[in-house]
Amino acid sequence: MNAADQRIIFVSGLSGSGKSTAMAALEDLSFYCVDNLPAPLTPQFLDLCAGSTPPITKVALAIDARESAFLSAIPAVVEDLRRSGAAVTVIFLECANDVLVNRYRETRRVHPMAQDGSVTVGIETERELLADVSRLADVTVDTSQLNVHELRETIVGAVAGHTRQTIVNLTSFGFRYGVPTAAELLFDVRFLPNPHFEADLRPGTGLDEPVAAFVLKDARTSALLSHLHQLLEFLLPCYDDEGKAYLTVGIGCTGGRHRSVAIVETLRGWLDELGREVNVTHRDVSKST
Repeated sequence: MNAADQRIIFVSGLSGSGKSTAMAALEDLSFYCVDNLPAPLTPQFLDLCAGSTPPITKVALAIDARESAFLSAIPAVVEDLRRSGAAVTVIFLECANDVLVNRYRETRRVHPMAQDGSVTVGIETERELLADVSRLADVTVDTSQLNVHELRETIVGAVAGHTRQTIVNLTSFGFRYGVPTAAELLFDVRFLPNPHFEADLRPGTGLDEPVAAFVLKDARTSALLSHLHQLLEFLLPCYDDEGKAYLTVGIGCTGGRHRSVAIVETLRGWLDELGREVNVTHRDVSKST
């Protein structure tokens, strides 16, 4: 892999302006994120990324004033990377002094550049240290009036060109084995007809067509799926706007082999048709009946 195949984002800005939120947004975009790597080590680190298996092609590096001994090297590093053909973007987060002071007052944290306790002095010191990095910025974001969700959306839009949709994780499970703790929406489908009581269907699972057909032909199943579609059609755009990275939906039946599996697979097909990114886990499908 050569440098032209790498996408590198440098994120810098004033302490309290939202660098952690920005890096989290980039991580959700599948960037490999590293905080405070000394600038002179950047080329070697990127070589390691390129040589990994598989190669790491998307890297985000956070820079702050605590790297003061290495800040002067950053412009040359950025220039060399661009000359090599790498796609480099420098994002700088700005924020009004009074907003930063309020944020530090609310969190009761000590400003890294103001060990004596004067936040205002620390902010001005940091502005001076980061002046050269600020001038490098391809994207400058003033976070003074942004909440964390708006900042995430701004970062994603600047890097990806659009807001990433919420990824849906679908999990089937059996109540007899416990409820999945990661589920944010939980639905009990034990009221649906149970293939377990059909001798020819019991050995199968909801992944098998005869079992799925038995579950899906019931009028209650059709009504349930209709309601689930309506609910998710309402919720998912709201979660998109909120900047939520993942939504985990648990569908449970008694043993997690028949009804819940069939419903999850049907929902997967519907979400695929909507163009949603979907991950499916059948937690208990391999457990014995």
